[in-house]
Amino acid sequence: QVQLVESGGGLVQAGGSLRLSCAASGSIFSINTMGWYRQAPGKQRELVATITSGGIYNYADSVKGRFTISRDNAKNTVTLQMNSLNSEDTAVYYCNLRFLAVRGNYWGQGTQVTVSS
Repeated sequence: QVQLVESGGGLVQAGGSLRLSCAASGSIFSINTMGWYRQAPGKQRELVATITSGGIYNYADSVKGRFTISRDNAKNTVTLQMNSLNSEDTAVYYCNLRFLAVRGNYWGQGTQVTVSS
């Protein structure tokens, strides 16, 4: 069983920054992708950024240049540094871990990010 625990959400003014962290525990296969997705009210969940255990990045166009994803493979953690936040970034952010060699796709409980204008 795999558990993901997120931290770092909150309320911030437009133009500000927040840092989200996610720690994975349990039976984790080393070849995987960790990342962040978000869901705003009335919208579908969407990709924000992912990073593979090999260090390959993928960002949504809407966050390129503002958000930075990083990970620590030894600690099974992933971090999302969010800068220049705007109201369109308001959403519940979910940490995700997906195994690449075997079946397994896991989600955190979600953390609220609210950007006030």
